[in-house]
Amino acid sequence: MTEPSEADLEIVARQLGRPPRGVLAVAYRTPDGQPAVVRTAPRLPDGTPFPTLYYLTDPRLTAEASRQEATGVMKGMTARLATDPELAAAYRAAHESYLAERDEIESLGTDFSGGGMPERVKCLHVLMAHALAKGPGVNPLGDEAVALAADNGLRGTAIPADWPKYEQYEGKDSDE
Repeated sequence: MTEPSEADLEIVARQLGRPPRGVLAVAYRTPDGQPAVVRTAPRLPDGTPFPTLYYLTDPRLTAEASRQEATGVMKGMTARLATDPELAAAYRAAHESYLAERDEIESLGTDFSGGGMPERVKCLHVLMAHALAKGPGVNPLGDEAVALAADNGLRGTAIPADWPKYEQYEGKDSDE
């Protein structure tokens, strides 16, 4: 993670189509050098609670997260949480890690972390942002969504070339 420069904030503003709010750091840069995930304050400058610690900004990644959501990837992931205790435990651990990290900055007095964690998958944008910021092995379903994005043409540009391949994830959705 790096402190955002003025140039980073200008790039993020162009990516989002609006000025970024509450940015504490650039949490992930793409292999081609662009800020792609920002770490945000638990409260925006006006005091509004903002529980999304990691925010996906790169348009290539946000478009891919939206594409995955539109094809039903979240539904399959959520179904697997109910039948795979190991996956559910790893996803819960990701949720707890996310909360602990956010609470180190400022506690919002809530156990909401984002993305549907820990019981369901609600937003792949949040899960991918978390996975990219922390690297493989922290958020299993975020890792899986990033791997799918990598295998869908973003490897080496928006996603590291060495990100694990999607085929390695057990129980992946067969329609992908």
